[in-house]
Amino acid sequence: MSEATAVKNPLGTAPIGSLVRKYALPSIVAMLVGAVYNIVDQIFIGQFVGTLGNAATNICFPLTTSCIAISLLCGIGAASNFNLAMGRRESSDAAYYIGNGVTLAVALGTLLLIISQLFTDPLLMGFGSTADVLPYATDYVRVVSIGFPFLILTTSGGHIIRADGSPRIAMLSNASGAVLNVGLDALFVAVFGMGMTGAALATIIGQILSAIIVTVYLTRYKTVHLGLNHLKIKWKYTAKICSLGAASMINQIAMMVTQIALNNTLKVYGALSPYGSEIPIAAAGIIMKINQVFFSIVIGISQGSQPIFGYNYGARNYKRVRKAYAVAITSAAVVSIIAFLLAQFAPRPMLAIFDQGSEAYFEFGERFFRIFLFGMCVLFMQPITSTFFTSIGKPYKGIFMSLTRQILFLLPLIIVFPLIWGLDGLLFAGPIADALSFLCALIMIIFEFRTMKNQELTETPLD
Repeated sequence: MSEATAVKNPLGTAPIGSLVRKYALPSIVAMLVGAVYNIVDQIFIGQFVGTLGNAATNICFPLTTSCIAISLLCGIGAASNFNLAMGRRESSDAAYYIGNGVTLAVALGTLLLIISQLFTDPLLMGFGSTADVLPYATDYVRVVSIGFPFLILTTSGGHIIRADGSPRIAMLSNASGAVLNVGLDALFVAVFGMGMTGAALATIIGQILSAIIVTVYLTRYKTVHLGLNHLKIKWKYTAKICSLGAASMINQIAMMVTQIALNNTLKVYGALSPYGSEIPIAAAGIIMKINQVFFSIVIGISQGSQPIFGYNYGARNYKRVRKAYAVAITSAAVVSIIAFLLAQFAPRPMLAIFDQGSEAYFEFGERFFRIFLFGMCVLFMQPITSTFFTSIGKPYKGIFMSLTRQILFLLPLIIVFPLIWGLDGLLFAGPIADALSFLCALIMIIFEFRTMKNQELTETPLD
């Protein structure tokens, strides 16, 4: 790309509101598709396999979270470096960030597949599986793990494609696989009665289709030319990819660690309650996946805003950076408030979609919805701010921000509160962690904006 062309990049000139809509909407769809994969499986499994099947998908969920973590490491890391490089007019380096990100995604996806196949049962027991749930979870993982390299390539590829200015193609690659997954779930689970194996098979076939679309697009990358030489791993580029992708990856790993702790806590303290172990694990898993739908919208807004943050910060156009953050945070706040209202006033209808279980299932599920997710109204601040810091090339702040809710606050509370208040203690850990992470993000962004205003006095925009 020539310097003259780079100056006309719409990321640096187009209205911020329209840019956020253009990039965020496809990103939201892409994130929702990831949630749909899990939710569609959960619905069919809940209706045709039952509560043990639902509990099994919750037990397996940390492996899916691992895929997302790797995808964000490679995709966000490559896209952030690409946008910063293009903003600085360094197009020759930008191509290597894309190529190395793709290679890293496929390699790490294959490694996760091997680990999942070799250590299936120990992993699932560590994730909190009971003896009754284990056979269902094993059947699911043995098949669904085959799709891990394809899922990771698709998800990371979405970020890379959006960085090239083609958010609709990124949306298409994810949506096509999701539609196929829904149809095959109905066929394999509802018609053929293939249970957990059928749901997993439907998932990986959809993921393969999405990965094919991503691969075809990468051969026709628009902004820079991608050759085979760009796919060869070079530490200079891989290290920077990992640096800027680490915050998003750590956020997912933190979610995975917290999910494992949550499952094990539900297993232990559920057994001491009138509900038993399986009902809390199944209900909590369903609720967390419903929450993932709303959280995916917030994450989609943050990831869709990432190219805007990165390009304009690289071009020293700090006023546009701040305006993009304001648009993103306002949009995410609206989504979080809507999710909060639904959690408080319509928990039972949402639970009934997944499982027509016992009254104990609905009783626990409604309490979990209303108490554990009470902090959803402020949940938007932490993910937007974490992605913001990563996008502007400040990975340490992004990493810290990504650790606040899950690791620094929620995980200790999940462990300590039940020791004092039993199963109820676990429920109240959620809103307290959400409030604390909100305050941390607010303080950090206020100080960052003050720094930016000082930079404006001494630095001239490049465009």
